[in-house]
Amino acid sequence: MVNKALRTIKVTLVKSPIGTKQSHRATVRGLGLRKINSFSILNDTPEIRGMVNKINYLVKCE
Repeated sequence: MVNKALRTIKVTLVKSPIGTKQSHRATVRGLGLRKINSFSILNDTPEIRGMVNKINYLVKCE
């Protein structure tokens, strides 16, 4: 069995979720983001990619 290194992405909140849909605010919280310029380092999985794509206008991904 080969041990693959998990790829990660850094997600940074760059715009306030105030005034957005409730589900988008919940997605921001689900990614572990709180204040503007807060960031989370997450595993690069299809689930996380889908969450980032949903709120792509609020976050920056590296």
